[in-house]
Amino acid sequence: MAVRLRLTRVGKKKQPTYRIVAADSRSPRDGKYLEIVGTYDPRREPSAITVDNEKAIAWLHKGALPSERVQKLLEVSGAWEEFQASKASK
Repeated sequence: MAVRLRLTRVGKKKQPTYRIVAADSRSPRDGKYLEIVGTYDPRREPSAITVDNEKAIAWLHKGALPSERVQKLLEVSGAWEEFQASKASK
């Protein structure tokens, strides 16, 4: 089972907010997921990003691959640099 960190759309019509989730790569975009890692609200100014860095890093260490957008969000939150530093020290 290949796990991906990706966005799941929630919210009303024309008012999207997203959850950052760990999900099986074969499941649909808004389908079943394993765990919620954070949220992303692009409609706020500036965009609101909340990420549980410990959960995100744990999934990355287990081999989960982030989507392009999620990787950028992890870079903004600081989790990606933390993951790279811990990976380099091993």
